[in-house]
Amino acid sequence: MLRLAWRLLALVALCLAVSSPLLAQETAQPATPAGTSAAASDDAAGGAAAAGSDPWGFADEDEAEPTFLQQARAQALDIGLFAAYLALALVSFFRKSERLKIVTFVVTIAYLGFYKSYLISVVNIFALLVWNLPIFKYNLGWYTFAIFTVLSTGLWGRLYCGRICAFGAMTQLMDRIVPKRWRYEVPKQIERRAGLIKYGILAGVILYYLLTRDHFIFRYVEPFWMFGRQGNVVMWTMLAVLLTATLFVRNLYCRFLCPVGAALGLISSATTVFRIKRWSECSTCRICEKTCEWGAIRGPEIIRSECVRCDDCERLYANEQKCPHWIIFYRKDEIAARRAAQAAALAARQGMHEAMR
Repeated sequence: MLRLAWRLLALVALCLAVSSPLLAQETAQPATPAGTSAAASDDAAGGAAAAGSDPWGFADEDEAEPTFLQQARAQALDIGLFAAYLALALVSFFRKSERLKIVTFVVTIAYLGFYKSYLISVVNIFALLVWNLPIFKYNLGWYTFAIFTVLSTGLWGRLYCGRICAFGAMTQLMDRIVPKRWRYEVPKQIERRAGLIKYGILAGVILYYLLTRDHFIFRYVEPFWMFGRQGNVVMWTMLAVLLTATLFVRNLYCRFLCPVGAALGLISSATTVFRIKRWSECSTCRICEKTCEWGAIRGPEIIRSECVRCDDCERLYANEQKCPHWIIFYRKDEIAARRAAQAAALAARQGMHEAMR
């Protein structure tokens, strides 16, 4: 599986290299139609001068509308690249591999972030509210991205936030680079209350949009525009402050401020199908709760609206040297085996005594 993931990563890099000249290629100018007719002038003072009926070389008739199949072929490279990326992301998710997760983060930032600028935004929520969505056949790649986000959230929870979001991937990589001594661990009580802020932001921007129809508010409530590298002084200043604060409070924006994360959290709370398993020992054990960087574990309960399926607790569940479930399980087996051995030895001695009589 690891070789498969590296091959997929190589495929993504190859497709990016091939697609760059295609994207930069200029479209050909329409050919000048032959046989332009001359029209006689009715102006007596000007004489009978002839003029071309199509001096700019544009066709008189509109070009035929491209069919859906033609549009799909034109977008095949884009869809293929995204499919290869999704394969990498899902392999890293199902394998629960830390190394593959880091590789996925890097590809997410480079491909979905800076190359495609594919991120779910509050603008998409605004468009959904007024049903002003992009034309399907012209945006097949984007619809594939959006449908995967919604379906994966319904199946596994906020997988998008933990794997697919380019900004989330960037802050999680920052968390692995920044020294731990810089970190400020937010107290649990404050963390739980601060997690509600993003829901207030979501409600606020939706209300603002419905009243004003101004979708540009997104520039001041989410930093995703940074991947397009288009912003004013105020926006870049706010981003610098946010990233500086993230050096000290891990995943600050994703945990407390992201309205998209709030919307996906509402979906995952209601619909998550494949949930993280819990052992009976989780009622008293606090190892996973202390390990969770998202504040999504509270005793035996996993808060689905906060969980981004980062795999940290799931790797602990499978660790037979650290997880109390396995330690107790194997200890019980050892005790049972020891007792069985003792009972067998006792029975053998009793048999010997009886035989000697």
